[in-house]
Amino acid sequence: MATATKKKASVRLQPIGERIVVQREEVEETTAGGIVLPDSAREKPARGTVVAIGTGKLLDDGTRGQSQLSEGDHVLFSSYAGETVEIDGEEYLLMREDDVLAVIG
Repeated sequence: MATATKKKASVRLQPIGERIVVQREEVEETTAGGIVLPDSAREKPARGTVVAIGTGKLLDDGTRGQSQLSEGDHVLFSSYAGETVEIDGEEYLLMREDDVLAVIG
């Protein structure tokens, strides 16, 4: 007898306007001295990779300004920036492009 299996549906997150989606980089689990840090003691990194970009900021004349970022850019952002969203077990940050402080080249 054949058994039907459910295929996990993949959800695509497309930001609107001047918003971007960033995936945080993994944090080190041990200190330089070899001490293992528990999850509660770890500070979330303020750097990540841009995975999606919105359509751009709406300007006063009704046109859309082009984003300064592109998908795949490694960025630094303020530590309190964005809204955390979890999709398919992965954690992403949805933030404004203005929250990005620098691009790591």
